[in-house]
Amino acid sequence: MENHTMYKIAVLSGDGIGPEVMDAALDVLRVVGDKNKIKFELTKGLAGGCSIDEYGTPITDEVLEMCKNSDAVLLGAVGGSKWDGLPQKQKPEKGLLKVRETLELYSNLRPATIFPALADASALKREVVLGADIMVVRELTGGIYFGEPRGHNEKEAWNTLRYKYHEVERIAKTAFELAKTRGGHVTSVHKANVLESSQFWREVVENIHTNYPDITLDEMYVDNAAMQLVRDPKQFDVIVTQNMFGDILSDIAAMITGSLGMLPSASIGERHALYEPVHGTAPEIAGQEKANPLAMIGSVAMMFNISFGYPEAEKDINNSIEEILNKGYRTEDIASKESKIVSTGEMKDLIIEEIEKQMSFRQTKQIAI
Repeated sequence: MENHTMYKIAVLSGDGIGPEVMDAALDVLRVVGDKNKIKFELTKGLAGGCSIDEYGTPITDEVLEMCKNSDAVLLGAVGGSKWDGLPQKQKPEKGLLKVRETLELYSNLRPATIFPALADASALKREVVLGADIMVVRELTGGIYFGEPRGHNEKEAWNTLRYKYHEVERIAKTAFELAKTRGGHVTSVHKANVLESSQFWREVVENIHTNYPDITLDEMYVDNAAMQLVRDPKQFDVIVTQNMFGDILSDIAAMITGSLGMLPSASIGERHALYEPVHGTAPEIAGQEKANPLAMIGSVAMMFNISFGYPEAEKDINNSIEEILNKGYRTEDIASKESKIVSTGEMKDLIIEEIEKQMSFRQTKQIAI
């Protein structure tokens, strides 16, 4: 019997179209795992609105413990209008925030890659976006979203933008390490012309850069960075920035691709990682086999590389997605008049078929050599 590497994955399918796209992604996970002699122990739990319906809370302590005991977490989108009337502290999205907090996930990685087949779907001109490949690295657990003191009364409101050295240090290291595997270029985005916290951010990033002499570092004020993302996105490789700036810039970068629903993401800590699609729950099409599974499948691809150390598996999945798009296959959300419209399951099957072709070709080539 062949030896297989084993990983434990916590699977939180979420709400709306979450279970559909998760099922598709898990089929891809198993195929790629088998080809690479990797086995998975999948443990399923509830998070988001489905957990509220079942247990009265966005996530239970038992599910959080399950996540802590896993090698990685896969999460579908959570939320929906069904739960809009709940108090802020009880909303489905609090389940995601609780997972991030419990697992100490301090960096959010949001790739924005232009697939040539979808370049015309961007709001920007094809020649502006074609070739863009950006990774936004957002600090996730500090900054103005978490700083104390915070509060409001009838006359004023206040928030605190605070960063400690180690918080900036670790996110900078994440960005520089990623740049080593990409284009070797990091852009540090801040507002050091008016904010002391950003002056501190700039100094720490520059200090960490001395350990990465082969990586090019430049800096940009956040307002200029927003403009440059729209004017010339191809100038960027890795963007590293604080929590609120990253929240805004990652959505701008995502939209230049032409489809927010196509994009994966990863949230990384010292010991844990969570992978999820950027898109929402789209409850209006849930259960109709219309959902686009590519963002969830792309999140699985990121997991193979970042958590398990199989960059070739990530390439196989992403190359297969690109090839299927080049052949004109689309789910309804990204379809044009010339598209071959397919269901969620059909898109997944096409991706798997292409992955198997790519892997067989590479293995044949290796044998020939």
